[in-house]
Amino acid sequence: MACSLRHNSFQEVCMNAAEKVHSVAFAHALASAVTLVRQYFPEAQVNLTPWRDDDQTRRWCENETLDIAFHFPGWSPRLQCRSLLMQLRISNDQDNAPPHLLGLIMRGMTFDGERWRLVTVGDWHPTGSHLPQLPQRNQLKKICRELFVLFPASPSSGDDQ
Repeated sequence: MACSLRHNSFQEVCMNAAEKVHSVAFAHALASAVTLVRQYFPEAQVNLTPWRDDDQTRRWCENETLDIAFHFPGWSPRLQCRSLLMQLRISNDQDNAPPHLLGLIMRGMTFDGERWRLVTVGDWHPTGSHLPQLPQRNQLKKICRELFVLFPASPSSGDDQ
């Protein structure tokens, strides 16, 4: 997978969050997710188009994800990365219903590629060659939990909240 870590890139491909905003509900969901992460990492620059538009990337196109990158000013030794790539798997059963979160993947990235990943399946423990420090791991898990609150379960799932 080819991930552009350039800050000012605006190349269109179907995985980028910027191309997914086709309704007010998705715009609100995207803005809420960005605001949440910026509360924990205020120095990070947001990139709504982290993916390059090339043949290899288009093969991995996932229409059900909102992909957002957060670039740190330099190296983050506590997170062991320069950028945080978030892929939120979103489901939107109805046109006017708000989207809900099915799961997400967070990746710590450098110019060399992925250093670690945290997936909201199983035990939510990050895996990889260079893991974030324990307080940052807990912070990342907290962000994941808060994202699930932002994108509640589908109304069709029987939840009455």
